Amino acid sequence: MSDSENLIIFPMPSLLATLISQEQAKGSPLTEAEVIQIRDGCPSVAVPIDVVPKIEAERGYKDIDPERCWVEWQEARKGLIDYGTLKA
Repeated sequence: MSDSENLIIFPMPSLLATLISQEQAKGSPLTEAEVIQIRDGCPSVAVPIDVVPKIEAERGYKDIDPERCWVEWQEARKGLIDYGTLKA
């Protein structure tokens, strides 16, 4: 197994934080196209897969999976609206 097989592309800052910030700046819900565009342009780093749980523990939350970003963003938005972070 090569070293690259043990790496994962990991958004930094988190994709969740980036999407929250972008939606707040926009003032209305992000579209699927906007979420994909943000995901594709967000800064990312390659980290060893075993480091991911440590980063998430330090953050205090699990980030959105970039491969499932639209679905997971919709799920996260519901909680963020309930919490008062985002507007419906």
